[in-house]
Amino acid sequence: MKTVGTGLKYLGLIVVLVLAAVPIYWLLSTSVTSPEKIFQFQWFPDGLNWQNYIDGWKSAPFGAMYKNSIIVTLAGALIQICVAILSSYAFAFLDFPGKRIVFLIFLGAMMVPGTVVLMPNFLTIAALGWVNTYAGIVIPGVGSVFAMFLLRQHMLTLSSEVTDAAKVDGANHLRILWHVVLPMSRPMVVTVIVVALVEKWNDFVWPLVSTSTDSMRTLPVGLLMIKDAQGFTNWGAVMASSVFIVVPVLIVFFIAQRQIIAGLTAGATKG
Repeated sequence: MKTVGTGLKYLGLIVVLVLAAVPIYWLLSTSVTSPEKIFQFQWFPDGLNWQNYIDGWKSAPFGAMYKNSIIVTLAGALIQICVAILSSYAFAFLDFPGKRIVFLIFLGAMMVPGTVVLMPNFLTIAALGWVNTYAGIVIPGVGSVFAMFLLRQHMLTLSSEVTDAAKVDGANHLRILWHVVLPMSRPMVVTVIVVALVEKWNDFVWPLVSTSTDSMRTLPVGLLMIKDAQGFTNWGAVMASSVFIVVPVLIVFFIAQRQIIAGLTAGATKG
């Protein structure tokens, strides 16, 4: 019976692997398929048409878009993580009036769809003169209730004896956070960092709304430009352009996958 259960688990893992791998393989294979064979079902393309990558790169200013995406992603994720760490520490270790009410308000904000605040955010950056600027793209998204909540829940599982010992030694809150809490929370912090990086890198709607010039477009918005430029005749170039966007995310995941798994399973393995 145990063998059957183990076999079913492996079967489930194989199914999940196939569901996750097939779209990526289809993307890669289509990106090197000739335009006239795009709609012909085949697992392995007849020959590698690298011209799709050249056509895709020439269809939009990819150099500027890569620069914009890197700046927006790194700046946005850095500020978001700093805000999340500080706020999660406050909710986990500090006592202040209305703490529970404020926390519930933050949780309620998670239920609000992003489209609801789209127009108020745009009117705000327009009034500040931040349209078509990095500040206009980055600043409205620096607050992440999800990141704060995830870190706060993890910090609550840490031993209070360690933080109490640091207080006895005369450490202030910033020192406790930097030298005690963060080292103990490294897997979860890495997980939140990766989630923030992927979120910022893949963000489409807000960069589209807050920019109107090609020089400030990010990669996801540029993909729409490429699709419009290529029309429905060269999907190979569109898929090749998608590879340019997907590869950096995959690299980040493979580098940090152990820390991500450790962070996601930290609460489950807590004794």
